[in-house]
Amino acid sequence: MLTGKLVRLRPVEPADFECLWRWGQDPDVVRWMSSGYPESLEQARRRLAEAPRNGYENCRFIIESLSDRRAVGFVRLRDAKPEVGNAELDIQLGEKDVWGRGYATEAMRLACRYGFDEMRLHRISLDFVAENTAARRVYEKVGFVEEGRVRECFRRDGRWHDMILMGLLEGELRD
Repeated sequence: MLTGKLVRLRPVEPADFECLWRWGQDPDVVRWMSSGYPESLEQARRRLAEAPRNGYENCRFIIESLSDRRAVGFVRLRDAKPEVGNAELDIQLGEKDVWGRGYATEAMRLACRYGFDEMRLHRISLDFVAENTAARRVYEKVGFVEEGRVRECFRRDGRWHDMILMGLLEGELRD
């Protein structure tokens, strides 16, 4: 388990599937995410049950609140390549009552520390919709640096939005 002052990261359990599905149905939670096509709870349960177990290429964690031991979000390091020491980071806080309370920042620090220390990564990347200013603040607090922009590649509310690309190198993680 990866534990901080507010959260711990733990592997995804079958009991978490309902939370993950519920978060995916909440328009506020998935506002700036590419959510794919709608699926039933049973379809999601089957898809997640068939997902490969955690390994170097894809390491998934539930973000659990230490105060009440409930699942509040999800973070993963994916598409890791040992040959080049790179991975992509995804994060989602599904429980809105913890937004703005430092949970995402701490979960990202824990996940990045795990990536650098345990997986021996050199670089962690992420992307997000430019209008998602709350996400940008979290990423910058952790130490991510803007590295580029992909213009008009995400469609939401009848408009095209830019994506910002950010990266964090080993040794740049801020505590």
